[in-house]
Amino acid sequence: MKKQSFIQGTLILLLAGIINRMLGFIPRIALPRIIGAEGVGLYQLGYPFFIVLVTVITGGIPLAVAKMVAEAEGENRPEQSRRILHTGLALSLTLGIIFTFVALLSASWVSSVLLTDKRVYYTFVSMTPMIAIVAVSAVYRGYFQGRQNMLPSAYSSVLESLIRIFFMLWFSWLLLPKGIAFAAAGAMLGVTVGEIAGMLALLWQYYYIAGKDRKEAAPPPSEATDSGQASVQQTQDNTTPMLKRLIGISVPVTAGRLIGSFSYLLESIITVRSLALAGIAAAAATAQYGSLQGMVIPLLLLPGVLSSSLAVSLVPSLSEAAARNDLPTIHKRMHQALRLAMVTGAPFAAVMYILAVPLCTLMYGNAADTAPMLRMMAPFALFLYVQAPLQAALQAMDRPGKALVNTLIGAVVKILLILLLASRPEYGIQGAIAAIIVNSLLVTVLHGYSVIRLTAMSLRWADPVKIIAATIIMAAGMSYVYTSVPVSSSQWIQFLVAAACGMGIYLSICLLSGLISGRDLERLPFMKRWHS
Repeated sequence: MKKQSFIQGTLILLLAGIINRMLGFIPRIALPRIIGAEGVGLYQLGYPFFIVLVTVITGGIPLAVAKMVAEAEGENRPEQSRRILHTGLALSLTLGIIFTFVALLSASWVSSVLLTDKRVYYTFVSMTPMIAIVAVSAVYRGYFQGRQNMLPSAYSSVLESLIRIFFMLWFSWLLLPKGIAFAAAGAMLGVTVGEIAGMLALLWQYYYIAGKDRKEAAPPPSEATDSGQASVQQTQDNTTPMLKRLIGISVPVTAGRLIGSFSYLLESIITVRSLALAGIAAAAATAQYGSLQGMVIPLLLLPGVLSSSLAVSLVPSLSEAAARNDLPTIHKRMHQALRLAMVTGAPFAAVMYILAVPLCTLMYGNAADTAPMLRMMAPFALFLYVQAPLQAALQAMDRPGKALVNTLIGAVVKILLILLLASRPEYGIQGAIAAIIVNSLLVTVLHGYSVIRLTAMSLRWADPVKIIAATIIMAAGMSYVYTSVPVSSSQWIQFLVAAACGMGIYLSICLLSGLISGRDLERLPFMKRWHS
């Protein structure tokens, strides 16, 4: 099996991520039109519990599998890689089955006691089959990531998105006559069908690649018999220490991610309850929360697809460099990742701030509630895009504890601010938004400080200054084109022309200032083919 380089792996995941994010906006646009903001709110209220349960099962196991497999592959021990995979699967699947039953038994209590809307019960029950499915898929993705082969994960994620979108919309439409609660549950059932398709795609690719590997490395019959006996004995000897190391790596990572997941869960509970304290009715509070978590934040996170891809590719790359104590390579990879995250994220933040009203109108059909939220959050989106590679760096270099502490500090501050601000009538949902913004700023700064101390990496201040200047100039030009240069009576065309002009201005400034070089462009696969 052919390994991919850091840049190749990132580009593969980036392409899959862009496709998935674009596909993901089909239900984001269509679902509110089918079940309304209140239905989206019911769907979103059930989702944080699923995230918590999945984090317990898969929070650190896939990353531990990826790290251990990367080490085994570096030592040319493919059998060891497969044993790591099987050990990770056994652990993850066992936890998945246990927590599936826990979720089913607690569904009624969660929906009636913890949440303010009992209709979430049906959505909660609909999501439980996904827990064990995601447990299996995540470990296989970690295995392929450790072998630095990002194609299986990319293929399966795209297939999962296509299947999920179709069944999500179809089931919600079929169940809508029974009520909004059943329609939201139908949307969650569609997600389950998509997860099943993604898992089956990963399994097929694993057995296909494993078959090819065995054919290429088949030993003579006598050697195969001897090596098989030795392998059985070695498996018996190595399973216990392997399981201990897997747990040792995964527990701190899981703990760090659990803080984020519990923070998301508490955020969903406390936000709705705080809005109720501010005098907002339960149905209206559910709708506001649905607009924020189901419409605005997904739109804000759309450009983060690159930073997410960088974070996944950074783990094996930095793990190998850290094992060699190769600080120059670590610095190079970090500078590449941070510059790419900022350069690609900044123009989208400008579009979401300047063109918030037409963007939300075109996407969701109503900008009255969503556009002010998006405009408030857009200027701070860059911190979210930079946060993912910073956290991945801490995990890759065996410092998940630092990421854990930083995430915990940010979560505590966010929950306290939601309680303080969202419960006040003059702030309401804007208080919750302010708390989320403070959380993203604080955690990103703490992660950055931890990485700098750990790697002795020097900051390149010229790049952020150039990016901010280019973004401001782009925003001014885009605003002028949209408001003062009538191109068409169609809002879609006017929006696209303004955004395209703004992107053109930004790209020109980046090329002139050296933020993007001709060499960077030549690394793109389609540019290589064009030059050849």
